[in-house]
Amino acid sequence: MPYPSSDPRAPIDPAISSPGREGLTGTAPANLYGPASPSEQITVAPDFAPAEAQPAWRQDFPIDWPQDLYVERREFMKFMVLTSGALAIGQLWIALQNWYRDYRGLAPVQRIASVDEIAVGAALSFRYPDEHEPCLLLRLSESEFVAFNQKCTHLSCAVIPRPAEGSWYCPCHEGRFDLRTGAPTAGPPRRPLTRILLDRKGRDIYAVGEEARTL
Repeated sequence: MPYPSSDPRAPIDPAISSPGREGLTGTAPANLYGPASPSEQITVAPDFAPAEAQPAWRQDFPIDWPQDLYVERREFMKFMVLTSGALAIGQLWIALQNWYRDYRGLAPVQRIASVDEIAVGAALSFRYPDEHEPCLLLRLSESEFVAFNQKCTHLSCAVIPRPAEGSWYCPCHEGRFDLRTGAPTAGPPRRPLTRILLDRKGRDIYAVGEEARTL
């Protein structure tokens, strides 16, 4: 059917391949020339051929909302593989760090302080096992002490104790860890704080090792 027609009352042929419309570009929405339907968001190709017969460029750049929002199985699997790979690399890195600590030999024994120097609820900073690792010793009760590496396991910001809340608090991203175990309880951190192993000899408290955990 020729288009455009001289008769304004003549029906409109949406096919772009019709004589008189050749050379026009774009596609014609299905609901433009007819009543709206549940599939009104589906666009009809200019040549009315099925989607499988359309050129590759048209399939790569869909203009239909359902097709544009559709996530293919291949894309989903790619996302899952990349995410799983990142987690596996992180776990492998932690395992290599633990292996390297074991390879270096026994952890040093370092006196931190006397129990008389720390009041209940107070904390004392120290560095262990070297000068690059800031740690905090916290006295929970008359006889209970805990110590952790002060670096948050999210982005290494310094955590601070909040005994009243029962947590270690990271002010950078609102991360929180359990005060006794160092396990993450809120915010972005997913790994516990590195625990400093303690030993008490008389009135003195010693750091005798560290325990990096993944869970």
